[in-house]
Amino acid sequence: MADRLTATPRTEFGKGASRRLRRNDKIPTVIYGHGTDPVHVSLPGKETFLLLRQSNVLLTIDIEGQKSITALPKQVQRDPITGFLKHVDLLIVKKGEKVNVDVALTVVGEAERGALVNQDLTSLPVLAPATNIPSEIEVSVEGLEVGDQILAGDLVLPEGVVSEQDPESMVLNIAPQPVAEPEPELEDAEGDIVDSDTGEDADEDDEDSE
Repeated sequence: MADRLTATPRTEFGKGASRRLRRNDKIPTVIYGHGTDPVHVSLPGKETFLLLRQSNVLLTIDIEGQKSITALPKQVQRDPITGFLKHVDLLIVKKGEKVNVDVALTVVGEAERGALVNQDLTSLPVLAPATNIPSEIEVSVEGLEVGDQILAGDLVLPEGVVSEQDPESMVLNIAPQPVAEPEPELEDAEGDIVDSDTGEDADEDDEDSE
């Protein structure tokens, strides 16, 4: 089910108009696609910000005085410091069509004890139904052992979703945990061996002890 937002048509454009909108907690937005003319609207800032924390979220945009539009985020501009939304482009989608999107890969389960999971791919480009895009694709490492690996072609995808990734691409591999090496012994200026922990000469007799 799509999340709903109420949009207000925009009649003013340019940087000044956009700044005024943002000061009033509104986000300048353009909706386009399917051969239609771009529709310029503003969206409620807080609600839009919360919804767009999800990737590939399906939105129903209720435009004042016009029919509702189903759309996906195509481009989202954020303030590099605050993360607040500055501008949003939405792509119109229709029921039954498929779209190209990137879906997050989430590792679940536990590999053998003492093993390290090295993940090469964190998302997967797919062709998916526009109205049923998965929020994530799970990659199970349950019971995998050192030396095992998972390729893109090994992933189990939801019904109707097709991978656009080379099936031989590495998703993750299971490696042994790195072993910490002991600190090397240091030599002082005269060539004596110095214990790296105490700073004292190591394995040398004290010639003045007698």
